[in-house]
Amino acid sequence: MDYRMETRCCHKVTEIVEEHPFGAVSVPIYQTATFAHRGIGESTGHDYSRVSNPTRDELEHTVSSLEGAVDTLACASGMAAVSLVLELFEKGAHMVCSEDLYGGSVRIFSAVGERRGLQFSYVNTADETLVEAAIRPETKALYIETPSNPTMQITDLRAMKSLADRYHLFLIVDNTFLSPYFQRPIELGADLVIHSGTKYLAGHNDTLAGFVCTSDKELSERLRYLYKTVGNGLSPFDSYLTLRGIKTLAVRMERQQENAMVLAKWLKSQEKVRQVFYVGLPEHPGYEVNQRQSDGAGSMISFTVDTEETARRILERVKLIVYAESLGGVESLITYPMLQTHSDVPEEVREHLGITGCFLRLSVGIEHVEDLIADLSQAMEAMEERPERMTKAEGEEKNNV
Repeated sequence: MDYRMETRCCHKVTEIVEEHPFGAVSVPIYQTATFAHRGIGESTGHDYSRVSNPTRDELEHTVSSLEGAVDTLACASGMAAVSLVLELFEKGAHMVCSEDLYGGSVRIFSAVGERRGLQFSYVNTADETLVEAAIRPETKALYIETPSNPTMQITDLRAMKSLADRYHLFLIVDNTFLSPYFQRPIELGADLVIHSGTKYLAGHNDTLAGFVCTSDKELSERLRYLYKTVGNGLSPFDSYLTLRGIKTLAVRMERQQENAMVLAKWLKSQEKVRQVFYVGLPEHPGYEVNQRQSDGAGSMISFTVDTEETARRILERVKLIVYAESLGGVESLITYPMLQTHSDVPEEVREHLGITGCFLRLSVGIEHVEDLIADLSQAMEAMEERPERMTKAEGEEKNNV
């Protein structure tokens, strides 16, 4: 039976693994490093947890079901998933990447990929002509993030698929921001889909995970060999936590998106806010494209304020919203990309993208939206005069007097 997305989030709907022992509704945590052989040359289907584990298997089958993938590999983090994909490419290979890309991806490309002889070009992938102009004879892949992190640029994935086919390239898509609930790049032609499963899929800010999904059996076999060799696999317990999170993916995404739309409209009306970047607003330049290729706008908002002082005041004064890195959890988080997620991106690139001291990123959670508005409102109010903070040395000196 072809179950709907909400049902596939909640239930094990594949017959690839055996029924749970004793009729357990939740997947058991197979917290074991190794598995006994029944005899010489005989296997239970699992030999060593670096290669495969029943708990992780069920998670991988679930994510494959959601993404429409042939296979999914669950990794120890989003960055472990990116590093696994890089292992597919030989020295001299070139990728054309979205210019507005998660800072951790830029860091691994420069610190690891370039050192291994890979090459990367960054362009505004919302402009198909710029992408095509950046393709070289040695180009092997297009690496797309849509919506992009953190300026929410939208890339037309069908247009990228057309380019990829024309030049015989892999199309790789980071789908972290929308999750398979709102966007399924494989349906639009992607060869590989990457997730930081830490974010919306796990959904509770309590575990790290990453995924590589593929639409191609040959790619799956290559990745599986690299996976067991490099050792990127997700632990059984973290696999369990991520599966538990996915059960509520649909209801979380709907509530978070609903809150985000209200917050985005409210932010637009605030005197200190200069610009709001939210894909769900009709004035967003990528609104129409996103409407065509996804089922929603998600719950990530970025915005700029009038001064750096205002930005820092908001970060220091929020009480309900948490000033922290990451995104996608049930708790709303606010981030300062200039110093946190994109600190490793060269300053001139950040400036070009508008990631300045006035730029903030908001991951909207499932709290009551009026409470979130009240928290941002009080944080934006004029800061009361406060005495300057003492340095540690001054404090010690005072205590010694």
